[in-house]
Amino acid sequence: MMSSTVVPQELPLGLNDLIPGGNNFYKYRPVMPRQMTWINGNLSMVRGDTLYAVPLNEKQKLAPITTLAEINAGLDVVDSKKLRGFNYAVAPSADSDILSFWVDGNVVLYSMTTKTQIGSFSLPKESANRDYCEANHTYAYTKENNLYMMEINGEEVAVTNEENKGIVYGTSVHRDEFGINKGIFWSPNGNLLAFYRMDETMVTDYPLVNVSARVAELKAMKYPMAGMKSHHVTVGVYNPETKSTVYLKTGTPKEKFLTNIAWSPDEKSIYIAEINRGQDTCMLKQYDVQTGKYVATLFTETHQKYVEPQKPICFLKNDPSKFIWESRRDGYNHLYLYDTTGKLLKQITNGKWEVLNVIGFDAKGEEIYYTSKEESPIENHTYKINIKNGKKVKLTKEEGVHSPMLSGDGKYLCDTYASQHNPGKIAVTETKSNKTYIYHTAKNPFKDITLPEVTIGSLKAADGETDLYYRIVKPLNFDPNKKYPVVVYVYGGPHSQGINNGWMANAGGWDIYMAEKGYIIFNMDNRGTSNRGIDFENVTHRQLGVTETQDQMEGVKYLKSLPYVDADRIGVHGWSFGGFMTLNMMLRHPETFKVGVAGGPVTDWKYYEVMYGERYMDSPQENPEGYKNTSMVDRAGDLKGRLLMIHGDEDPVVLLQHNLMFQKAAINAGTHPDLFIYPGHGHNMIGRDRVHLHEHITRYFDDFLK
Repeated sequence: MMSSTVVPQELPLGLNDLIPGGNNFYKYRPVMPRQMTWINGNLSMVRGDTLYAVPLNEKQKLAPITTLAEINAGLDVVDSKKLRGFNYAVAPSADSDILSFWVDGNVVLYSMTTKTQIGSFSLPKESANRDYCEANHTYAYTKENNLYMMEINGEEVAVTNEENKGIVYGTSVHRDEFGINKGIFWSPNGNLLAFYRMDETMVTDYPLVNVSARVAELKAMKYPMAGMKSHHVTVGVYNPETKSTVYLKTGTPKEKFLTNIAWSPDEKSIYIAEINRGQDTCMLKQYDVQTGKYVATLFTETHQKYVEPQKPICFLKNDPSKFIWESRRDGYNHLYLYDTTGKLLKQITNGKWEVLNVIGFDAKGEEIYYTSKEESPIENHTYKINIKNGKKVKLTKEEGVHSPMLSGDGKYLCDTYASQHNPGKIAVTETKSNKTYIYHTAKNPFKDITLPEVTIGSLKAADGETDLYYRIVKPLNFDPNKKYPVVVYVYGGPHSQGINNGWMANAGGWDIYMAEKGYIIFNMDNRGTSNRGIDFENVTHRQLGVTETQDQMEGVKYLKSLPYVDADRIGVHGWSFGGFMTLNMMLRHPETFKVGVAGGPVTDWKYYEVMYGERYMDSPQENPEGYKNTSMVDRAGDLKGRLLMIHGDEDPVVLLQHNLMFQKAAINAGTHPDLFIYPGHGHNMIGRDRVHLHEHITRYFDDFLK
């Protein structure tokens, strides 16, 4: 029977309106200019069949750069293979006059200066990890486990020819940890190609199964679990002119992490941030690319818990003898200036806040542009700072979360930003004068719809000192005299921040939908999440889930203090680390939570991979008590409320084994969690099935929490 606190089913917005994959999802997204980027020195955007130059100040007007018709007139292809739209047209760099796009399966390069096609690439359909080098007009890419390259209008050249499928070239390694997201690295002038070589032959094969085949098929993958053998990685350097490869002599032990690869501007050296398997030591090493020989260790950083470099060194513009290194050595991520002998020249930024990204330099290379959390932990802002004298200027003017793009010469900053009550703006700032022109202001896509109230606040962590930020979404047509059920939405893991001053305070579509249905939705960033300094993050070391749960329970304590919260109807939901946290909260505090939905949950860290798992937990051999205390499998008998566990059966990140081992333990303990499987899905449900997922989650709370 429907509770009196729940709004009738005629809701203003449904899941098809609010969830990615829904039929009307894009109807309710703020409309922003399409494909805004820097091309050939112009800030450009696409409207219809025309590429425009965006005005940089009030005096300029939107001006056409080129059109589809003009481009097609310069292409060396038949009419059936003409460019149909700008959707996949990109420039290799901010100052390039070249457009790159797909035509009938081929990559075509077009010069906007000469208005002609300058060449094309017939890349194989099975190619992956494609990496284009503007300096030499060459693509590098992988097919299966090998690396290839193709010059413009040229034939395919095999860089490697490895028959053993357990040895892989040119792909991301170390399971995308340490900021790694690629495996191909062109030198600055395109004369050499560096690449990862990953030997996985010693790593255990892990079985995934494709159940869609008439007879289910095995899909084995390599998955190095915590405490077990990990892969061995080296770095090769290929010379296209001599067609020869030199491997860097990175030495032993072989089980280590080669991260944050950077080329020297003169193409003579490669710099690698090398991390030991214990992840408590980072050494910045230099290698000679002609011989592969180790040259020097420029410096070493250590931490008693872990080090985790995320960015390669960044050489100063116009001064190849100096570079920027990002480090948390003083407790917060900041910029440090070194010379190439490894001498620390100065700390450029400092304060109890985190630098997020270096986005570029001015034309002379005297000033660095970067984004940081200096203004507030829940906002991103952009600054420039003079390297020599430390003079700093804030370039973003309004509150919110800012995403900047710097012009190639550093003269202009294109800033896309939003805040809780600002669906989106685009501003252009002239960086020398710091004058800003607002080019675009998005309309509120919900202007004719009454939405639930969204509020950001803060409360103290379980230590009684640290501020934690939360978001609360109140039910539509909120009545403070009523009692409402609550769903705590949780993630809580490393490299995450759920609460910020973005559009609608970063509330998700499901949050809004559930509030329409009469639920209070609460979300809080506990200690262990990101962008608040190393001590805030690593307080969870060797005991994942413990401190995080203590903090989340402070949030629950706050909820219970609100007169309109029904303390007997509190639920919790999260995915991945959030699924793990859902289990922590339900099993460590079974008296508090009536219902939980855990998606793709880690249930025992010994089933998780080496790089992430051993960073935060050390190995099972080193930390047996920590693994035991954080195992949800061992707590399956503590379940009291209703629990739904969801998993993709081909999940390569959090293996289905996590879920099944919890189910087995629950059977042995006599408890009764529910289980739902998404066949053929990985770690997340995508497309139309994502709407189904949220329907399913909602039904569970409707059935057992109302």
